[in-house]
Amino acid sequence: MVRRLDASPQRVFEAWLDPQVARHWLFTSPISEHNITEIDARVGGAWRITDRREGVAYTGIGEYLEIAPPRRIVFTFAMPQFSPAYDRIDVEIEPDGGASVLTVTQHGLPPDFNEATEAGWNLMFDTLAAWLARD
Repeated sequence: MVRRLDASPQRVFEAWLDPQVARHWLFTSPISEHNITEIDARVGGAWRITDRREGVAYTGIGEYLEIAPPRRIVFTFAMPQFSPAYDRIDVEIEPDGGASVLTVTQHGLPPDFNEATEAGWNLMFDTLAAWLARD
């Protein structure tokens, strides 16, 4: 998925790794009742996001495989309550004038989940764009 964001690559990069920013958009939704975001932003570091919606807690977990500021982040992603499988997420951030082009690739996703996953990422990217526009 590709999205142009009206923010510098550095700001977009930090939005993925700063728990105080990520908690507002990454693996959360507008109907979130409570969110706990833990990020150990280093290669080999773990991340965990628990987001409570309509009384149900959803938890995503993973590990950072690559962190190359401000252009690239690679991490694993799983939701153990649904599946023991881990996907790999590649995040690429390229400058585009005063903005950035964000490219996110999710590896390992079963084809029947593509449409719902794309809708989820689009919702998160919309929220990220609004968050970045606040400043």
